[in-house]
This record gives sequence, structure tokens and C-alpha cells, in this order.
Amino acid sequence: MTTKVFRLLPDGEPATGMQPSNFTDQDTFTTADKREVNHTFFQTEDGSTLSGVWECAPCREEIDAYPAHEMMTVLAGSVTLTNADGSSDTFTAGDTFFIAKGTQCIWEITETLRKYYMISE
Repeated sequence: MTTKVFRLLPDGEPATGMQPSNFTDQDTFTTADKREVNHTFFQTEDGSTLSGVWECAPCREEIDAYPAHEMMTVLAGSVTLTNADGSSDTFTAGDTFFIAKGTQCIWEITETLRKYYMISE
């Protein structure tokens, strides 16, 4: 087994930086800014686990079932997650949180969000 240790950098790899991504449906953006960028630092061969840094402009998505287990640390901005029962939490710079696969929620970025993530299917 190869061990791989690396540092997550808030702006992606210095040589390539952050690249445009399309995880977010364009119809869910709530401002004229539709910027979404990502840098994946690590991904398993089968694609089931990945880690990186992601940034997205304000948007609001109603998610019936979150597609994977995801742990996140907010670097900048804020996101509010509203659970199916109506309870909500807002996460800002320095906060780390986890969403379990299958969670029903409303994901609302109220200020451009940059986060580190680790996703596992």
C-alpha cells in the first residue's frame, strides 16, 4: 500500500489553481455570480473517496438525498443547512461539519463559500 501525505492548500495546487466545476445546478444560483471552482487533491482509483477545496457563489438547493458522506471545513463565506424537521445550522469560517449520505436538507450558500471537503460514497 502506498502512503500519500499531502497538504490541502486553500487556492488549489500552485501550478494549476482552482478550475471551473459544475456540481451545482445553474438554476439554483441566487445572484448573477455563478462562479464555481474546485481542485481535487486526492481521489481513489474507483472514485469513491475524494478530497479537495471547492468554492461556490450564493445558491439554494433542496436536496432530497445527499449523494455521499461529506465532511467539510469552511475556509470563507457561509452556508446554512436546514434539515427535514425545519431545524437549521449556519456554518462559517473555521467550522467543520459532516453530512451523512441520504440526508434530506436545504443547502443555502448566503455568502460565497470556500471549503475543504472529504467525500466518501
